[in-house]
Amino acid sequence: MCGIFGYVGSKNAIKIVLEGLKKLEYRGYDSAGFAAVKDNEITFCKRVGKVSILEEESAKLDLNLPMAIAQTRWATHGTVTQSNAHPHFDAACSVAVVHNGIIENHESLRAALREKGVVFTTDTDTEVVAHLIAACYQGDLLNAVQKAVSQLKGAYGLALVHRDHPDQLIAVAHEAPLVIGIGQNEAFLSSDPHAFAFYTKQVIYLSNSEIAVIRANSQQVYNTEQLIDKETCQIEGDGVEASKGAYEHFTLKEIFEQPQTLRNAMLSRFLSEYGTAIFEELSFKAVDLLTVERILILACGTSWHAGCIAAYMLEDKARIPVQVEISSEFRYKNPIIPPGTFVIAISQSGETADTIAAMREVKAKGAPVLALCNVQSSTLAREADNTIFLKAGAEIGVCSTKAFTSQVVTLSLFALLMARMRHMSKQEGQEFLQCILQLPEQVQEVLDQSKHIQEIAHRYAHYDNFFFIGRRYMFPGSLEGALKLKEISYINANGYPAGEIKHGPIALINEDCPTIALCADRMTYDKLINNLMEIKARHGKVIAIASTVDKHLEQIADDVIYIPRSSDELAVIPATVVTQLFAYYIAQKRGSDIDHPRNLAKSVTVE
Repeated sequence: MCGIFGYVGSKNAIKIVLEGLKKLEYRGYDSAGFAAVKDNEITFCKRVGKVSILEEESAKLDLNLPMAIAQTRWATHGTVTQSNAHPHFDAACSVAVVHNGIIENHESLRAALREKGVVFTTDTDTEVVAHLIAACYQGDLLNAVQKAVSQLKGAYGLALVHRDHPDQLIAVAHEAPLVIGIGQNEAFLSSDPHAFAFYTKQVIYLSNSEIAVIRANSQQVYNTEQLIDKETCQIEGDGVEASKGAYEHFTLKEIFEQPQTLRNAMLSRFLSEYGTAIFEELSFKAVDLLTVERILILACGTSWHAGCIAAYMLEDKARIPVQVEISSEFRYKNPIIPPGTFVIAISQSGETADTIAAMREVKAKGAPVLALCNVQSSTLAREADNTIFLKAGAEIGVCSTKAFTSQVVTLSLFALLMARMRHMSKQEGQEFLQCILQLPEQVQEVLDQSKHIQEIAHRYAHYDNFFFIGRRYMFPGSLEGALKLKEISYINANGYPAGEIKHGPIALINEDCPTIALCADRMTYDKLINNLMEIKARHGKVIAIASTVDKHLEQIADDVIYIPRSSDELAVIPATVVTQLFAYYIAQKRGSDIDHPRNLAKSVTVE
């Protein structure tokens, strides 16, 4: 994960890179550091903890330099210590390197360098890169970097400065995002262009195995051997920094934004008269979609849960076989991609390394790829054949909330489109579309119960183990609910299909392990009630999320949270909003760092 930021120009580079790191802190907040060249020597500062700690320390140094590189870290190799924080250096402190990604062959490189007398001072794979560049350096920095990079294996983004070259920084991108921002006699480098969008919208995206020599008034990009021409693009967005407003955390703000983000996801994407959906951004022809015989969905984490819901929906409504794969597993398969396979790759950030790798694999086998993404100009959006954007706005909280519900509603519209092109009648399409259009108001009704949900959550905040169960559409919802609780409250929570608990998990049920039951799927409601009876017979506590007022359920459950009645396919959205609030209020009660939960980063850009 990690976030890289660099600057060269006439402004105070230290101040600018620290501002950039704050906007990249969603990528990692274990530690942070920066390096610059002052009087032909490398000067640096790095600290464990958030960027604010680094900022306090840097203020004591009173540095005003024209060029700097910086990084906020999510630890991969080496524990979270000040010595393992970036940047890293060679023995003579002539070169400073910051790094995002993993150098897979760092151990063999380390051994070879040790044989030459190199002494290592950290546990990181990044230090190997610094020593390797120094070993290759003979006055030509670009040449040294090219020689060093040719020996690296893995996925990585690098930025470095050298004491002999105080007017330039060098960037290397290989299967990790890096983008150059071009200003007026200044240039920026970042893992995310929106980190410098306040200063410039003109950018160059670095592709695999490209090396950039970045000066204030020139930006040269090389492949492994020669100078190449790179297209300059314009990024969208106003560069305005996100604010929590009156909310205590971004996560809570984003939960409460969902009625509007759902409307944004639907806007101009449906035709009520015909009971169908429309996506103007799709360049696939109608015949391309009509000839789809099988859909493959690739995603990780929360996006995978949205994909599982979409699979139920596409098979049910459009009658198309759907396979949902976790990208990190799929990328190492030898997949069978028969003719007629259509691929949907889902990633909120568009930078999820495993999903990008899986997408490249299926594209190499000739399958068309549709990306579902929230970030313009992300790697996934640039490489897919087509992209549908969520239009959810920046999601700052590490745990995904509004992006998840936007994914589900967008996939619902896509399922409607595919169904209407096949077997679904206009009347059926209009009825399903009407259910989709009611979702913003239904989610608002859930949010209006936040105080009630908070009271219930606080009563259960002292428990350390939870089960989430559901059937059919509610099963992926239970996985998502359990993930939210794990992510921000650090509670052991497991999502299960309700019918499976008797096949092992019920052994863990007792009075100290509450169960959250998603009961809003009417087709399987009676079966789920039987499962709740099994849990109660073993003294388990039950919190039910239901859409139908049922006195029998109220007698079984210890607490019931009612949501507005919706179709089985879409009730998972208001149900999961309940679980989002439940997780948030438990984390609040337990004193967790909700926006920046430990060990997590927003964009998973490494394996």
